[in-house]
Amino acid sequence: MLKIYNTLSNRIEDFKPIEDNKVKMYVCGPTVYDNAHLGHARCYITWDVLYRYLKFKGYDVTYCRNVTDVDDKILKKSDEQGVEPSVITEKYYKSFIDSLNNLNVLRPDIEPRATKTLGEMISMVKMLIDKGFAYESDGDVYFRVEKYKKYGELSSQPINDLLKGARVDVNDKKESPLDFALWKKDELHGYNSPWGKGRPGWHIECSAMNRKHLGNTIDIHAGGADLMFPHHENERAQSECANDCTFSKYWMHNGFVTINKEKMSKSLGNFLTIDDVLKNYDCNAIRLFILTNHYRMPVEFNDIALTSAKNGAKRLINSVAGMEIGNTYNEEVIKEFEEAMDEDLNTSKALAVLFSLVDKVKHGDKISANTLVYLGSVLGFDFTRANKEYSKEELEVIFKPLYEEFSISSDVENPLDVIIAQRKEARDNKNWAKSDEIRDKLLKYNIQLKDSKDGTTWIIR
Repeated sequence: MLKIYNTLSNRIEDFKPIEDNKVKMYVCGPTVYDNAHLGHARCYITWDVLYRYLKFKGYDVTYCRNVTDVDDKILKKSDEQGVEPSVITEKYYKSFIDSLNNLNVLRPDIEPRATKTLGEMISMVKMLIDKGFAYESDGDVYFRVEKYKKYGELSSQPINDLLKGARVDVNDKKESPLDFALWKKDELHGYNSPWGKGRPGWHIECSAMNRKHLGNTIDIHAGGADLMFPHHENERAQSECANDCTFSKYWMHNGFVTINKEKMSKSLGNFLTIDDVLKNYDCNAIRLFILTNHYRMPVEFNDIALTSAKNGAKRLINSVAGMEIGNTYNEEVIKEFEEAMDEDLNTSKALAVLFSLVDKVKHGDKISANTLVYLGSVLGFDFTRANKEYSKEELEVIFKPLYEEFSISSDVENPLDVIIAQRKEARDNKNWAKSDEIRDKLLKYNIQLKDSKDGTTWIIR
């Protein structure tokens, strides 16, 4: 049985969906005002793996990931550039999707936008006011935190401790320093509402989109650890007060990506965009780098770790290059993989299962190759990329000694074309000794030939 760590209970729990085998899963999506960074890659690869694994387990999953396209940061950038906010959001939404596509991250089943859910947000705010959990103050609407007695449970911060540490502003329009905005007065960029022109607070957006697309109670709410407080804490409070029921049965959070032991973030200016990292490392290398660590633990970014992941990913992916993949699997290996993943998504242990297949695949074990591709795809690896991650400059270095070894003219761009043709001629003439000699010489340079009914291909080991 799948077991996952529930942030709300602070313990590992058996995963039991609310409704039979159906799973409703919500992940907080991007605020589209800038390019996505490696921290976002960690988040969305993590929940991509959860989504894939739940489907592998046979669950009927509905995955919703929102797009925040109304926000202070978006408005600030649109004002700075003198363009409409939609110009900013469309540019960076496209950039976000392109980056995730390049990481082989699956699209969610539902991808709602905040600006298309304003009616539902206003309706929810009105409901909270009517129930006494919210109040209007000069065009703003605030949530009364102290009326929700479970506030602070998710982030393990007792409300009394939060009150002691809260900043008090004598000019504040709020009844309590803990109260947070559900609706913000904004006569310049705002939308019409019962409280005048304004726009939604960040937290109400996710609550309204959740309720509209998944219902009042969902199975899994996930996101980065940085969202636990205040975003997820506030989401839970307003949703449970509005709907009079549990908001999410399980809460899951992935750890940070750090640089020099500091969280990667735009505010600190120490972030690397996904596109920057993809210039040197392909999607498989980045995915291996992230999945080598447990999803709840922090991951320290450095080139040594990513280079190691790059080499490991090449070994994994290239082991099946040129092989015809079928659908007959090693059930014992699948069981080992599932046991690892059932331990709160122990991807490190699951990767060890995959790498245990590599040597068997190299010795021509087709069932191991089938199983490797099948299980590797559950973790989101792209097996169509064998040998594609090498730049022209890298291949020139790899090919350089082959010209002299096989007496090939330097005018030939790819010496392997000539070498494979020489070996084919030897095999056609049943000169098996010559054929084996060519194969063995190439192995000295870490180049492996793979024969199939469609011809001979090569991989770099």
